[in-house]
Amino acid sequence: MAEPEAEDRKPQSDEARSAFAQPAGVAAPQAPVVEDESSTTSEFALPRGLDVPQGTPADSEGSAFSTPATYSSKQAPPAFTPASGIPVVRLTKDAPWQDRMRTMLRMPVTERPAPELVHKEDDESGPAVPRVLDLTLRIGELLLAGGEGAEDVEAAMFAVCRSYGLDRCEPNVTFTLLSISHQPSLVEDPVTASRTVRRRGTDYTRLAAVYRLVDDLSDPETAITLEEAYRRLAEMRRNRHPYPGWVLTASNGLLAGAASILVGGDAIVFVAAALGAMLGDRLAWLCAGRGLPEFYQFTVAAMPPAAIGVALQLSGGGVKASAVITGGLFALLPGRALVAGVQDGLTGFYITASARLLEVMYFFVGIVAGVLLVLYFGVKLGAELNPDQALGLSERPLLQIAASMLLSLTFAVLLQQERSTVLAVTLNGGVAWSVYGAMHYAGGISPVASTAVAAGLVGLFGQLLSRYRFASALPYTTAAIGPLLPGSATYFGLLAFAQSDVDKGLVSLTKAAALAMAIAIGVNLGSEISRLFLRMPGGNAAGRRAAKRTRGF
Repeated sequence: MAEPEAEDRKPQSDEARSAFAQPAGVAAPQAPVVEDESSTTSEFALPRGLDVPQGTPADSEGSAFSTPATYSSKQAPPAFTPASGIPVVRLTKDAPWQDRMRTMLRMPVTERPAPELVHKEDDESGPAVPRVLDLTLRIGELLLAGGEGAEDVEAAMFAVCRSYGLDRCEPNVTFTLLSISHQPSLVEDPVTASRTVRRRGTDYTRLAAVYRLVDDLSDPETAITLEEAYRRLAEMRRNRHPYPGWVLTASNGLLAGAASILVGGDAIVFVAAALGAMLGDRLAWLCAGRGLPEFYQFTVAAMPPAAIGVALQLSGGGVKASAVITGGLFALLPGRALVAGVQDGLTGFYITASARLLEVMYFFVGIVAGVLLVLYFGVKLGAELNPDQALGLSERPLLQIAASMLLSLTFAVLLQQERSTVLAVTLNGGVAWSVYGAMHYAGGISPVASTAVAAGLVGLFGQLLSRYRFASALPYTTAAIGPLLPGSATYFGLLAFAQSDVDKGLVSLTKAAALAMAIAIGVNLGSEISRLFLRMPGGNAAGRRAAKRTRGF
């Protein structure tokens, strides 16, 4: 055992010693204690001795599906203030909530004032963010399905979120999809929800009830909990329409009869147009019950008035068949969707506007197909349909004003309006036709310009009435534009095509399109003019931001 110990004490040569060996007499540094071999040793590791505050286990977010710390609206962090500061924005509470919300939507997110925290829940933690977003989407769905414009739907959704203290919310509205995103802070993950609008129905009574709910939620003095808001939404969905089916069918017939009086018809024409429109309405309901698309429903509904007009012309009784067919067209033209589509385009919602106008085009093509098919066979059977026959209007302004008011009244019933708004929209329609008749027939002004001015007054009065009641403007404007719809120009274009006069047909249809655009732009312009003269949330009209999403080039 002594020999190995002696060998260990032998000095080693320079060749046997490694260049990296520790010299004799130098103490080797102590290696750090490594608790885990898989510890991080990269350049991103924290240096030793640096104290990092560790959060409690309850505050840590283990995965993307864990609940964030700001998942409750009452725990939302304070609003971020940019270095340049926030401009002073006076949001007067006396202004309608539509104007206040629309003004904030047109601001950048960093310039929006923080919402005032209003305790609307018994729980101090406040309502959960997903439930508030779900309520917001359900309210937006009812508004969009009822025909409301995209900007007004976004304003309503924004108002609901702010009423429950949710800041930094971004609603997004398209023709069939609603989405909203809420980001509690700049370092928190956003919470996003969406909802698809699959069914659309015309019920302005339900639309007014939704607006009342949003108005109550926006009122800081009214504490409405989420459960109460959900209960009111459920009642709106369960409530039946204010008018039964037979009233709607009769209103459809009276609308067509009143429209035939506007284009020069008499009592026989009134009855014929009413019968044709009611028969077409029942056939459309039958097709809807069978599950046929709306394109074929419009096609079928347009055939009976045209068939009755052709039959009266073939009978040789001297009845103005053109007035009968024109009256039937007034009951089918989609004026409501046209105005909403153009309004969305003028306010910067181009995707939604394109979808709405495409829907209008499909409906119009369906009407054209139904009427043109009947007119084609009528011409082949020898019916002498004179395009100038319906233009021979006699001087009877009082009768035509009464017919225009009846048309607006029946149109309001078809839109399922509240009974309290029917009288106002009826008077608005009478004023619109009076202005149009005074400018076009008495003054000799172009029908397009006359229609635009009359539609502008409709939009102006409708906006003022809606501000007075803090409601939607649609119940006061949609039915009032009924007397201005281009029914006669559409019929003349279709008749020219049936008589193989393509050039004349294109001229008439182009005139009809110009009149339709004049109605839509006039209504929107009247609404914007009314906002210019009303007190705005910004304090003056000069500080109001544009509605377009992009500026310049």
